[in-house]
Amino acid sequence: MIKASFIFLLVIASTALIQAQTSIGIRGGLSYSGMSYRPIPSIPNQKVHGVKSQPVFGLALEHYYKDHAGIELDIQYVTTGYIEYNEEETLSNETQFDYLKIPLLSNFYFGRSGRFHIKMGPHFGRLMKATDVRREFETNNPDVPILPTYGQEDDDPNRFMYGLTAGAGISKVFGKSTIVAEVRASYEFGRPESQDRIFDMSGSNLEFTVSYLFQVLERK
Repeated sequence: MIKASFIFLLVIASTALIQAQTSIGIRGGLSYSGMSYRPIPSIPNQKVHGVKSQPVFGLALEHYYKDHAGIELDIQYVTTGYIEYNEEETLSNETQFDYLKIPLLSNFYFGRSGRFHIKMGPHFGRLMKATDVRREFETNNPDVPILPTYGQEDDDPNRFMYGLTAGAGISKVFGKSTIVAEVRASYEFGRPESQDRIFDMSGSNLEFTVSYLFQVLERK
């Protein structure tokens, strides 16, 4: 998956060299995730705590095919997950999911050397590792399941990630270099559960990042 992702990045970069301004660089920051689930169809969504202050980092390619409009492709490593407490909030279960995530976003900006950006588009990825950080309690009612484990020997989580991402940010251009600060929110349509142990689950993620980009091709 990693090899295929980098090949895809190179293909996009080669296409970009034909007719557009292109910059490549690195991106890093922190992510905050959220999760909710329905244990069975007759029960409303149950919200659980997401994991906080997890590192996100990766590569970024920014490609402008005309003034103020372009696309951005990222290959990044991000951690999501949940923390679920018992009714007395004295015990908790925590699971973390490490993903290779690839957003492909439309990128619109306003301004010249100082810019305001709006980005939106799909993302997809692959689960690289699921870790059950701790497991301190089980449900008292076997007919109403809680969130199961995902990092144990008998677990078989769904490894495909897909969803939508949108964000906004500001950037400053210094010659061929660009510094970008932004916030992104994403919603997951895929879910880790693949063994029908709970009825449904959904996740979201919030990312605060800074990127450094260097222009490798100037649009004619």
